[in-house]
Amino acid sequence: MHWLLTTFLILLILNLVKSLVLDLLNARNIRAHQDEIPEAFKGVMDEETYQKSVAYSLEKARYSMVTSAYGALVLAIVILTGFLPWMWQALESFWGTSLWAQAGFLVVVTLVLSIPELPFDWYSTFKLEEKYGFNKSTIGLWISDKVKGTLVGFVIGFPLICLLLKLVDWIGPNWWFWGFVVVFVFQLLMMVLYPKLIMPLFNKLEPLETGELKSELMDLSDKAGFAAKTIEVMDGSKRSGHSNAFFTGFGKFRRIVLYDTLMEQLENNELKAVLAHEIGHYKRGHVPKMIAMSAVGMLLAFWLIAYLAGSTWFYAGFGFENVNSIAPAFLLFSIMSGLVTSWLTPVFSILSRKHEFEADAFAKDAMGEPESLVGALRKLNEKNLSNLTPHPLYSAFYYSHPTLIEREAALLSGD
Repeated sequence: MHWLLTTFLILLILNLVKSLVLDLLNARNIRAHQDEIPEAFKGVMDEETYQKSVAYSLEKARYSMVTSAYGALVLAIVILTGFLPWMWQALESFWGTSLWAQAGFLVVVTLVLSIPELPFDWYSTFKLEEKYGFNKSTIGLWISDKVKGTLVGFVIGFPLICLLLKLVDWIGPNWWFWGFVVVFVFQLLMMVLYPKLIMPLFNKLEPLETGELKSELMDLSDKAGFAAKTIEVMDGSKRSGHSNAFFTGFGKFRRIVLYDTLMEQLENNELKAVLAHEIGHYKRGHVPKMIAMSAVGMLLAFWLIAYLAGSTWFYAGFGFENVNSIAPAFLLFSIMSGLVTSWLTPVFSILSRKHEFEADAFAKDAMGEPESLVGALRKLNEKNLSNLTPHPLYSAFYYSHPTLIEREAALLSGD
């Protein structure tokens, strides 16, 4: 076996072991507290809801372990059997070696590799989520989402891939820098266009209707220095009972979106606190910070792709022969980089949790009290059947938000 395939196999096994160990630790910690609701959470859930959240969290842990093992097996088969170079040769004999054919290879392989995930996605939606009362989708809507998502991905992704491949001919060895510029500008553009053009293909977004709640939220927005033109409500309930709110865009294109499920679950003051939290992300500059981090990572990735595409050992190691295209390098890099960058997840989780603490603190100041946000967080954890007792190592590795008890402690600390 080529040393590169050996390296891939080692990384794959290490990632699988990591995922399984973290899931097992998390499940064990949940079971350790399953007999009685911990004292700190008796005001969050009643006993019946707590037992339901325990069962839900344990089932999600089992599902995660199965999908991790299955995903690793599929990836091992794809790489070790030479499936990718076989696909390249098959499509090359059918389509030729034009720029369009090279881009088509990436599109077709990406689509083919997504197929093994479909049964698990279906199970998650119509079995696991359905069992605990969260799924609101239908088979027709699920299929429609998959078809529309594929078509949208093709309409957007295929021209972008073609442009990146063409840059190699136009610019030569330094194509990677301009490739980064193109993709970075494209991502900034999508931050503006996605909520306006793409999101409405899947969900209905409407301005919050005029009334007392809108007046209170807009007043809070002005007081917090956000000056929102509108607050939009999304019909998330057409697919799921889970609730959320999010901030998107930047500059004058910024907007805040509230799920309709969130509107149903929270009181006015609690909604105001959630809005203040989302405004806190904007006022504390979290969006440009994350964009800057993404840009640095993307620039490094493009440089590495260019380096690897010019290295015969890289293609040879994965079974590609006589390839004069960077297209396979994009695909192989995405696979190998994922096995490496997964170990950086705790670093990004730490940064994300820091941002959440800062947004919470902003909301507390904007509201003049912490109780409204604490109340909102408790209700959201209850309604979403959140795991109240994750293993510390699991939450440190994966959680983008602090745990409920950590957020409450920070909000009520008086700092």
